[in-house]
Amino acid sequence: MTIRAVVFDIGGVLAIDEPMDFDARWEATLGLAAGTIGTVMADVWAAGAIGKVTEAEVNDAMRDRLRLTAGQVEAIMADMWRQYLGVANTELIEYARGLRPRYRTGILSNSFVGAREREQSAYGLEDLVDDLIYSHEAGMNKPDPALWELACRRFGVEPAEMVFLDNAPRLVDAARDVGIRAVLYESPGQSIAAIEKVLAR
Repeated sequence: MTIRAVVFDIGGVLAIDEPMDFDARWEATLGLAAGTIGTVMADVWAAGAIGKVTEAEVNDAMRDRLRLTAGQVEAIMADMWRQYLGVANTELIEYARGLRPRYRTGILSNSFVGAREREQSAYGLEDLVDDLIYSHEAGMNKPDPALWELACRRFGVEPAEMVFLDNAPRLVDAARDVGIRAVLYESPGQSIAAIEKVLAR
């Protein structure tokens, strides 16, 4: 089948992010035992990934459960978002920009409530691609099979007509399991070459 859509992940792909260790650093700063923030906030992080809580509810939970001040919560979340956003993968972003209008282009990202607005401000992603699917807006995460189905509907293609680029091997495998032509991101050059090889078939 001819490829009609090229779809990208964000974190670790279109944006290069550092390890998310903000919680460990803040645990040390606040005198909390290692792993406290992750344990106490686990259900909130999970809910935020599929849009079941608001940003205000995330902040309230962190304040109340960890007995923090509003200022401390604001500082922790600012640190979290700095790491979450990372820095632009400019080579790959320019490649994605050049694919239109020959192909439909899109984003399919496991995300967190508040990500769209911040990533738009940082990277202008809504202007880069034809459509964006965020897990916190769709109410489900990759590798949920229903999310792959939603992506195909939104991009107007059959699975075999889509190339999908992700940096997580298990998600690449999951996409391939439903027939999507998935590519594992390792570097901009490698990824672009791999996508072009699929497009040339």
